[in-house]
Amino acid sequence: MAPKPDLSDTRKDSNQYSTDAQSSVKKKTKCISGLKMFIIALSFSFICKSLAVIVMKSSIPQIERRFGTTSSEVGLIDGSFEIGNLMVITLVSHFGAKSHIPRIIGIGCFVMGIGSILTALPHFFMGYYRYDTTLNVNPLENSTASYIPCSIDLNSTFHNKSSVLLESGCKKESGLPMWIYVLMGNMLRGIGETPITPLGLTYIDNFAKEGHSTFYIGILQSLSMIGPVMGFLLASLCAKLYVDIGYVDLSTITIKSTDSRWVGAWWLGFLLVGILSIASGILFFFIPKSLEKQTKERKTPASLDVSSTNESRCQRTNFKNLEKTKKPKDLAGFFYSLKCLLSNWMYVTYLISSLFTFSSFIGYITFISKFLEQHFDQSLSKLNFLLGVISMPVIGISVFLGGFISKKLKLRNLGIAKLFFITHICAVSLQILLMSFNCERRPIAGLTVTYDGNDPRTYPQNTPFSLCNSDCNCDANVWDPVCGDNGLTYISPCLAGCKASVGRGKDMVFHNCSCIEANNFQSRNTSAHLGQCSRSDDCSRNFIYYMAVQSLSSFIGGLGGSPRLMMVFSNVEPELKSLAMGFHLLALRAVGGILAPIYFGAAIDSSCLKWGKNKCGSKGACRLYDSISYRNIFFSLYLGLEVPVFILYIILYMMMKKKYGENNTGSSNSGGIDVDESNLKEPLKSNKEFAPLVHEDSETHI
Repeated sequence: MAPKPDLSDTRKDSNQYSTDAQSSVKKKTKCISGLKMFIIALSFSFICKSLAVIVMKSSIPQIERRFGTTSSEVGLIDGSFEIGNLMVITLVSHFGAKSHIPRIIGIGCFVMGIGSILTALPHFFMGYYRYDTTLNVNPLENSTASYIPCSIDLNSTFHNKSSVLLESGCKKESGLPMWIYVLMGNMLRGIGETPITPLGLTYIDNFAKEGHSTFYIGILQSLSMIGPVMGFLLASLCAKLYVDIGYVDLSTITIKSTDSRWVGAWWLGFLLVGILSIASGILFFFIPKSLEKQTKERKTPASLDVSSTNESRCQRTNFKNLEKTKKPKDLAGFFYSLKCLLSNWMYVTYLISSLFTFSSFIGYITFISKFLEQHFDQSLSKLNFLLGVISMPVIGISVFLGGFISKKLKLRNLGIAKLFFITHICAVSLQILLMSFNCERRPIAGLTVTYDGNDPRTYPQNTPFSLCNSDCNCDANVWDPVCGDNGLTYISPCLAGCKASVGRGKDMVFHNCSCIEANNFQSRNTSAHLGQCSRSDDCSRNFIYYMAVQSLSSFIGGLGGSPRLMMVFSNVEPELKSLAMGFHLLALRAVGGILAPIYFGAAIDSSCLKWGKNKCGSKGACRLYDSISYRNIFFSLYLGLEVPVFILYIILYMMMKKKYGENNTGSSNSGGIDVDESNLKEPLKSNKEFAPLVHEDSETHI
């Protein structure tokens, strides 16, 4: 007779199974909730980080004018952010990966916010902004006296006021330039931003389900595009507001937002960014140090389950033993890991190519707004608005599509490399077309053309005087342009020979201008109004074409955004991921972020035609550039840095193809592991000291 089944044992097994299942579900739910919370917090910090970057980049022309610096000096101010990163990024990437990652990122957000607020503080300790002009020396004065530009009186008070003011201001000027404090605040912001990218991406890759890291990074990068959009819109609003708004009578201001002397409320953007950055760090203090690794369930035969488990345990034990015997700890372990990283030729090749690419990108984005302002006669407020509502959404969509394509096609090492290489090369190729959208050089008497306006090819430089204004007591150093009825721009109404003026502020009109009369035979009108003469309609159309091609180039380049990040991880051992990202960012900050704005700015300064004057008569910000020379220098530097990149891409692809083979280019075969970055988890077959697991004890071991 067959024995009866023990119902109590069956119930126990059933209850045990139910308890285990519930426990597994709770752990999985807790893991997913913690990861989602971290992604939300990291997205907020990425938004604030990118917002601060755009506000700084967009404020570069305003800071240059407000503090009277050259382009190379303001490039140093911009590069101070990278100096801050350079000081701590390697140590943060190495030791931070073993610590409480969310908490370190939260502290970094606080420091980043304090740095942004410190950047804005010099505005409140400086006097009112005084631009160089002969019309109204003090915008606080509400004077209605008639102004006579061309005066033969050598002791004219109108022309001596500015020099007296400069001398008095020179005596009060401290030895330390005020822009040093802006540099220090930007450096502190760079220190605070350090842990966000390397530790944030490492945390996601450690605890995300296998094959989903690229998709999450794509989402993260797409959401972070909200920051640049907000940044450009905020910069547009600030550029439209006068720097001393609320303190001066705006009706006395004689310059418009399109003037090269205009300074907007640049400080306001940094205050708002600082507050948001501090708020973004709060959520990180409620996220645990570690989560359970999400893995895909594999359908394996029951007979192989025990053996595979034993093999996995054996690999873990061997790895831990090797880690204890072969890897020194702490600082010695850092240098050992760094040596292993730099002996990887594929990683080094990609690093060098990234240095050239990042240098060209930083130089381009730092001075692109000034180029568009000078070349197409557009205001900074309008340019920031267009970049915010057109270019940034396009990039955000393309970055998301790049991550989605990588996940959908299940791209592996070679597939990711192909996608990145092709999109980058196509984007740079479109940039070459931008040089064809030109505007003619401005006709400015005494700078780009002679006073008769008939010699646009061989123009004299720094010869502002002519027979038509020889009787006027003019200051040739003052940049106060007026547009004559003959279509010619003059450096100042005095140099135009104007004898009378009507109106006040921006609406002031000058009459009886001798230089305009000498070159205006077809009309008796010899008047001039404030500001440079407008560009032609062809120039406006070329600006539209420029923005369209630029948006298309940004879209194509954005498709390789997520693969570009994964290329850092692709060819390194799993245990070196965090260090690989940290050292990668370190090299980019040092070579590209610090140096590129400086030598781009120095090269651009060589195309300046008219310099402003600071207190004590020293050289200030450039008021007018030779637009054609600016364009040639600007794009020559940008495209010249991209040429070696193409060669390095070919070399890197050949190296990767030799290692991984053709079967690794596309989607995985059926029954394989669906991983986007399986290379990150792939054990080195020729060196079994590395286990296939990236995360063993809730930390990234280096």
